[in-house]
Amino acid sequence: MNIRSTLSNLLFMIAAVTFGAAAPAADLRQLVQKVDQKYNRLHTLETQFTEIYQGGGMDRTESGTLLLKKPGKMRWEYRSPREKLFLSDGRDAWFYLPGERQVRKSSMKKLDDLRSPLGFLLGKTRLEKELQGLSFAPDVAPLNQGDYVLRGVPQGLADRVSQVLLEVSPEGRIDRIILQQADGAVTEYRFSGQKEDVPVADAFFHFDPPAGTEVVEGELGQ
Repeated sequence: MNIRSTLSNLLFMIAAVTFGAAAPAADLRQLVQKVDQKYNRLHTLETQFTEIYQGGGMDRTESGTLLLKKPGKMRWEYRSPREKLFLSDGRDAWFYLPGERQVRKSSMKKLDDLRSPLGFLLGKTRLEKELQGLSFAPDVAPLNQGDYVLRGVPQGLADRVSQVLLEVSPEGRIDRIILQQADGAVTEYRFSGQKEDVPVADAFFHFDPPAGTEVVEGELGQ
């Protein structure tokens, strides 16, 4: 190979590396804008969810239905492996296990629960503001073919969550959220069958304790 050919190949490689590194930044910005625009225009969202928790020697998988409604209302209705309910009307949050004689209640302002930030997906979403150092995560394989995985450090939760991974479709739909906690535990939420702007009455986010149920204020538990 002569010197001219060698230099030509070298320049081609440099150009490929340079422009190949610049392209994802532009794509990232466009993808993030799609996510922001999609969830900012929604008023309600209904989706099936699977919650997977691994940490402290525990491995737990649960599933059910999640309802979200602006502003800040959410209803996590767990069905498997046992029924339980976590809901918020935007002001207070409740955690209830059917059949027990006790329900836990907490103010949303005092709530220390990893599910609570997800209730604000429907709002003034700005991923680049919510997640510091937002970037692609090419080392993490998406569950769905064609999806992208993003990585960032959450504002306000950095003391508990070391990073957040978001699996996003090309259309800007969030299909999976992985919260990697500072203590090494991992909580993963997978979403499927998402229905946008379905009619959801406010009554779904209101909790009336069954007769004889004690209301305990404090930590909600799992």
